[in-house]
Amino acid sequence: MIIGRVLENEKKVKFQEEIACTNCGKKVPGGLQTGESYYQTPEFKEELENFKKNYLCGICRDKKRRD
Repeated sequence: MIIGRVLENEKKVKFQEEIACTNCGKKVPGGLQTGESYYQTPEFKEELENFKKNYLCGICRDKKRRD
């Protein structure tokens, strides 16, 4: 999954982060990617924290859309 911004022709950085669904607590498989120039910036860290706080797994996201 890509998070943040990736500029055109920019190298992507792959990293592992412990992320769980905020509704059911299910762990998210796989890693994340972002652009090399964006990785480890204060904006990136803030966006990652917000992503972790608001993440819904596919099942919970679909359930929310149907309701």
